[in-house]
Amino acid sequence: MKVYVGYDSREDIAWQVCRHSLLRHSAPGLPVYPLRQTTLRELGLYSRPVDAKASTEFSITRFLTPFLAAYDGWSIFTDCDFLYTADIRELEKSLDPSKAICVVQHDYTPALAIKMDGKAQHVYPRKNWSSFIAFNGAHPAVKALTPSLVNSAEPAYLHRFTWADDSAIGALDLKWNFLVGEYPKPAATPAAIHYTNGGPWFDNHVDVDYGDLWSAERDRYLKTASAA
Repeated sequence: MKVYVGYDSREDIAWQVCRHSLLRHSAPGLPVYPLRQTTLRELGLYSRPVDAKASTEFSITRFLTPFLAAYDGWSIFTDCDFLYTADIRELEKSLDPSKAICVVQHDYTPALAIKMDGKAQHVYPRKNWSSFIAFNGAHPAVKALTPSLVNSAEPAYLHRFTWADDSAIGALDLKWNFLVGEYPKPAATPAAIHYTNGGPWFDNHVDVDYGDLWSAERDRYLKTASAA
Protein backbone atom coordinates (compact mmCIF):
# COMPACT_ATOMS: atom_id res chain seq x y z
CA MET A 1 0.00 0.00 0.00
CA LYS A 2 1.36 3.40 -1.04
CA VAL A 3 0.02 6.64 0.38
CA TYR A 4 -0.04 9.93 -1.52
CA VAL A 5 -0.77 13.14 0.39
CA GLY A 6 -2.06 16.25 -1.34
CA TYR A 7 0.52 19.02 -1.01
CA ASP A 8 -0.33 22.72 -0.94
CA SER A 9 2.53 25.20 -0.64
CA ARG A 10 0.34 27.37 1.62
CA GLU A 11 -0.03 24.51 4.10
CA ASP A 12 3.37 22.85 4.30
CA ILE A 13 2.98 22.24 8.04
CA ALA A 14 -0.28 20.35 7.40
CA TRP A 15 1.53 17.94 5.05
CA GLN A 16 4.42 17.50 7.47
CA VAL A 17 2.14 16.68 10.39
CA CYS A 18 -0.10 14.41 8.30
CA ARG A 19 2.94 12.44 7.12
CA HIS A 20 4.38 12.29 10.63
CA SER A 21 1.13 10.88 12.03
CA LEU A 22 0.91 8.27 9.24
CA LEU A 23 4.45 7.06 9.86
CA ARG A 24 4.26 7.18 13.65
CA HIS A 25 1.30 4.82 13.75
CA SER A 26 2.56 2.39 11.09
CA ALA A 27 5.28 -0.24 11.02
CA PRO A 28 8.50 0.86 9.27
CA GLY A 29 8.43 0.93 5.49
CA LEU A 30 5.11 2.65 4.79
CA PRO A 31 5.64 4.65 1.54
CA VAL A 32 4.23 8.18 1.95
CA TYR A 33 4.67 10.70 -0.86
CA PRO A 34 3.62 14.34 -1.32
CA LEU A 35 1.59 15.17 -4.43
CA ARG A 36 3.36 18.39 -5.43
CA GLN A 37 1.79 20.05 -8.45
CA THR A 38 5.06 21.76 -9.40
CA THR A 39 6.88 18.41 -9.53
CA LEU A 40 4.12 16.76 -11.54
CA ARG A 41 4.28 19.62 -14.05
CA GLU A 42 8.06 19.28 -14.32
CA LEU A 43 7.62 15.57 -15.03
CA GLY A 44 5.08 16.31 -17.76
CA LEU A 45 2.33 14.45 -15.93
CA TYR A 46 0.13 17.45 -15.19
CA SER A 47 -0.59 20.17 -17.73
CA ARG A 48 -3.96 21.65 -16.84
CA PRO A 49 -4.11 25.46 -16.66
CA VAL A 50 -3.84 26.86 -13.14
CA ASP A 51 -7.35 27.10 -11.71
CA ALA A 52 -7.70 30.19 -9.52
CA LYS A 53 -10.99 28.81 -8.17
CA ALA A 54 -9.46 25.56 -6.89
CA SER A 55 -9.40 25.43 -3.10
CA THR A 56 -6.09 23.51 -3.09
CA GLU A 57 -3.13 22.87 -5.41
CA PHE A 58 -4.00 19.15 -5.44
CA SER A 59 -7.66 19.49 -6.36
CA ILE A 60 -7.15 17.51 -9.58
CA THR A 61 -3.71 15.93 -9.15
CA ARG A 62 -5.15 13.45 -6.63
CA PHE A 63 -6.53 11.44 -9.55
CA LEU A 64 -2.97 10.72 -10.72
CA THR A 65 -2.46 8.59 -7.59
CA PRO A 66 -3.03 5.14 -9.16
CA PHE A 67 -0.84 6.04 -12.17
CA LEU A 68 1.98 7.14 -9.85
CA ALA A 69 1.57 3.86 -7.96
CA ALA A 70 1.93 1.98 -11.28
CA TYR A 71 -1.60 0.58 -10.78
CA ASP A 72 0.05 -1.82 -8.33
CA GLY A 73 -2.43 -3.06 -5.72
CA TRP A 74 -4.20 -0.52 -3.56
CA SER A 75 -2.99 3.08 -3.34
CA ILE A 76 -4.34 5.74 -1.02
CA PHE A 77 -4.90 9.43 -1.60
CA THR A 78 -5.51 11.70 1.39
CA ASP A 79 -5.88 15.44 1.73
CA CYS A 80 -3.10 17.04 3.77
CA ASP A 81 -5.49 18.38 6.42
CA PHE A 82 -5.80 14.93 8.03
CA LEU A 83 -4.39 13.61 11.28
CA TYR A 84 -3.99 9.84 11.65
CA THR A 85 -4.39 8.18 15.04
CA ALA A 86 -4.19 4.55 13.88
CA ASP A 87 -2.22 2.43 11.43
CA ILE A 88 -3.57 3.13 7.94
CA ARG A 89 -2.71 -0.45 6.98
CA GLU A 90 -5.65 -1.53 9.14
CA LEU A 91 -7.76 -0.19 6.26
CA GLU A 92 -6.76 -3.16 4.10
CA LYS A 93 -9.25 -5.35 6.00
CA SER A 94 -12.08 -3.11 4.76
CA LEU A 95 -11.11 -2.94 1.09
CA ASP A 96 -13.32 -4.87 -1.34
CA PRO A 97 -11.26 -6.18 -4.28
CA SER A 98 -14.34 -6.12 -6.51
CA LYS A 99 -14.56 -2.31 -6.20
CA ALA A 100 -12.69 0.33 -8.19
CA ILE A 101 -12.44 2.65 -5.22
CA CYS A 102 -13.46 2.73 -1.58
CA VAL A 103 -14.42 5.99 0.13
CA VAL A 104 -16.40 7.33 3.06
CA GLN A 105 -19.73 8.18 1.44
CA HIS A 106 -20.64 11.41 3.21
CA ASP A 107 -24.20 12.72 2.99
CA TYR A 108 -24.28 16.12 4.65
CA THR A 109 -24.78 19.85 4.16
CA PRO A 110 -21.67 21.88 5.15
CA ALA A 111 -22.06 23.76 8.41
CA LEU A 112 -20.00 26.77 7.21
CA ALA A 113 -20.15 28.96 4.10
CA ILE A 114 -16.44 29.79 4.40
CA LYS A 115 -13.66 27.32 5.20
CA MET A 116 -9.91 27.23 5.73
CA ASP A 117 -8.15 30.52 4.94
CA GLY A 118 -11.24 32.34 3.70
CA LYS A 119 -12.06 29.95 0.86
CA ALA A 120 -15.72 29.64 -0.14
CA GLN A 121 -17.45 26.38 0.79
CA HIS A 122 -18.89 24.87 -2.39
CA VAL A 123 -21.79 22.42 -2.16
CA TYR A 124 -21.92 19.64 -4.75
CA PRO A 125 -22.93 15.95 -4.99
CA ARG A 126 -20.62 13.51 -3.20
CA LYS A 127 -18.85 16.36 -1.45
CA ASN A 128 -15.70 15.24 0.40
CA TRP A 129 -15.87 11.71 -1.00
CA SER A 130 -12.66 12.44 -2.90
CA SER A 131 -10.74 13.77 0.12
CA PHE A 132 -9.73 10.20 1.00
CA ILE A 133 -9.70 7.58 -1.74
CA ALA A 134 -8.50 3.99 -1.80
CA PHE A 135 -7.80 3.14 -5.46
CA ASN A 136 -7.80 -0.46 -6.66
CA GLY A 137 -5.07 -0.50 -9.31
CA ALA A 138 -6.34 -3.81 -10.75
CA HIS A 139 -9.78 -2.43 -11.64
CA PRO A 140 -10.38 -1.39 -15.29
CA ALA A 141 -12.03 1.90 -14.27
CA VAL A 142 -8.95 2.85 -12.27
CA LYS A 143 -6.54 1.78 -15.01
CA ALA A 144 -8.41 4.23 -17.26
CA LEU A 145 -7.31 7.10 -14.98
CA THR A 146 -4.35 8.01 -17.17
CA PRO A 147 -2.59 11.39 -17.14
CA SER A 148 -4.31 12.12 -20.46
CA LEU A 149 -7.75 11.68 -18.90
CA VAL A 150 -6.87 13.54 -15.70
CA ASN A 151 -5.55 16.48 -17.72
CA SER A 152 -8.63 16.75 -19.94
CA ALA A 153 -11.69 15.70 -17.93
CA GLU A 154 -14.04 18.15 -16.25
CA PRO A 155 -13.41 18.48 -12.50
CA ALA A 156 -16.97 17.35 -11.69
CA TYR A 157 -16.47 14.19 -13.78
CA LEU A 158 -13.43 13.30 -11.69
CA HIS A 159 -14.61 14.33 -8.22
CA ARG A 160 -18.04 12.74 -8.54
CA PHE A 161 -16.46 9.49 -9.79
CA THR A 162 -18.52 9.52 -12.96
CA TRP A 163 -15.63 7.53 -14.49
CA ALA A 164 -16.63 4.53 -12.34
CA ASP A 165 -19.95 2.75 -12.18
CA ASP A 166 -21.83 3.43 -8.95
CA SER A 167 -21.71 -0.27 -8.15
CA ALA A 168 -17.89 -0.08 -8.23
CA ILE A 169 -17.72 2.49 -5.41
CA GLY A 170 -17.19 0.78 -2.07
CA ALA A 171 -18.10 2.31 1.29
CA LEU A 172 -15.71 2.84 4.21
CA ASP A 173 -16.47 3.46 7.86
CA LEU A 174 -16.74 7.13 8.85
CA LYS A 175 -13.69 6.74 11.11
CA TRP A 176 -11.48 6.86 7.98
CA ASN A 177 -12.60 10.36 7.02
CA PHE A 178 -14.19 12.01 10.04
CA LEU A 179 -15.16 15.58 9.16
CA VAL A 180 -14.43 17.85 12.11
CA GLY A 181 -17.27 20.30 12.68
CA GLU A 182 -19.68 18.40 10.45
CA TYR A 183 -20.42 15.43 12.70
CA PRO A 184 -20.90 15.16 16.48
CA LYS A 185 -17.69 14.22 18.25
CA PRO A 186 -17.81 10.42 18.77
CA ALA A 187 -16.89 8.53 21.93
CA ALA A 188 -13.91 6.87 20.23
CA THR A 189 -11.22 8.93 18.50
CA PRO A 190 -11.48 8.44 14.71
CA ALA A 191 -8.60 6.77 12.87
CA ALA A 192 -8.44 9.62 10.34
CA ILE A 193 -9.42 13.10 11.53
CA HIS A 194 -10.17 15.52 8.70
CA TYR A 195 -10.07 19.23 9.53
CA THR A 196 -12.09 20.00 6.44
CA ASN A 197 -13.17 23.50 7.48
CA GLY A 198 -9.71 24.49 8.72
CA GLY A 199 -7.23 23.10 11.20
CA PRO A 200 -5.19 24.50 14.10
CA TRP A 201 -2.50 25.77 11.70
CA PHE A 202 -4.96 28.59 10.92
CA ASP A 203 -5.30 31.19 13.68
CA ASN A 204 -9.10 31.18 13.51
CA HIS A 205 -9.35 27.38 13.87
CA VAL A 206 -7.11 26.73 16.86
CA ASP A 207 -9.99 25.56 19.07
CA VAL A 208 -11.57 22.99 16.72
CA ASP A 209 -12.39 19.48 17.93
CA TYR A 210 -9.23 17.36 18.12
CA GLY A 211 -7.13 20.49 17.70
CA ASP A 212 -5.11 19.46 20.73
CA LEU A 213 -4.22 16.15 19.06
CA TRP A 214 -2.99 17.92 15.95
CA SER A 215 -0.93 20.39 17.99
CA ALA A 216 0.66 17.54 19.96
CA GLU A 217 1.56 15.78 16.69
CA ARG A 218 3.02 19.02 15.33
CA ASP A 219 5.19 19.33 18.41
CA ARG A 220 6.43 15.75 17.94
CA TYR A 221 7.23 16.48 14.31
CA LEU A 222 9.07 19.72 15.13
CA LYS A 223 11.11 17.98 17.81
CA THR A 224 12.09 15.25 15.36
CA ALA A 225 12.87 17.76 12.61
CA SER A 226 15.07 19.89 14.87
CA ALA A 227 17.04 16.81 15.96
CA ALA A 228 17.70 15.70 12.38
